[in-house]
Amino acid sequence: MRQRVGRVRVSLTSGLILLGVLAGAPAAMANTAKSTNWAGYAIHHAGVSFHHVSATWTQPSATCVGGQPGYSAVWVGLGGYKPASQALEQIGTELDCSAAGKVKSSGWYELVPAPSKTISLPVSPGDVLHATVTVTGHQVVVDLQNLTQHQGFHKALDAPSIDVSSAEWIVEAPSECISSFACQALPLANFGSVSFDSALATATTGRAGTIVDSRWGRTRIKLTAGGQRFVVARNTTDLAGTAAPSTLRGGGTSFDVTYATAAVRPTPSFTRRQSHLSAGYLEH
Repeated sequence: MRQRVGRVRVSLTSGLILLGVLAGAPAAMANTAKSTNWAGYAIHHAGVSFHHVSATWTQPSATCVGGQPGYSAVWVGLGGYKPASQALEQIGTELDCSAAGKVKSSGWYELVPAPSKTISLPVSPGDVLHATVTVTGHQVVVDLQNLTQHQGFHKALDAPSIDVSSAEWIVEAPSECISSFACQALPLANFGSVSFDSALATATTGRAGTIVDSRWGRTRIKLTAGGQRFVVARNTTDLAGTAAPSTLRGGGTSFDVTYATAAVRPTPSFTRRQSHLSAGYLEH
């Protein structure tokens, strides 16, 4: 799902008040930005289009507590960074905590504005995954390889809407949506830490580079607690999940994203209820 870092919009739909945030992004070339659902790195530059993005990571394990569902996703993608973006091509893995305190792990892809699709690929904590997204014209090829279990998923799709103006390596708090314009970030699962390795992007000119390549700028994105609707109650103070990327290593090919918590004051936007996504569908 597109990054949510903008002004608040209140939307009334199906009897629910969704305190969402307009999809958007900080000014291009900014060094650091805050988001309500993304943590990681994005690269972008005026006049540069991207053809391919890839990375490797180890599926983390979650610390789950009964009665406190949580959600997280790890992915690579093209597009979705600019404020006016209407598309994003991405593939990755999901790591969730059920209301019963059980860890759930899976793979998925998504071509925004269409909802995400779960894929038939076994994914377990500790598995090493390699993901790629390649866009040529309006054809999108998504590929996710489980290097530990020696199984993979590969699919070519035609997408009416394409955005190749950026490339991303992201850990996300997925959102519950009831329409393309009414979404709310869900509570972030305690995933511990995720390490991205072999992070590369290829421009449409055919030249590949790392996150620190001089032909584009990069933005380090921190996930804040401000957009999460469902939080963990702690008397008069609530705790919500946050995440932040480390500095880059390996010449711009590697970094970590680490989970943390932040105190937030209870407000109507932090309604305490258990979500089973009965109001809508999950988006990344």
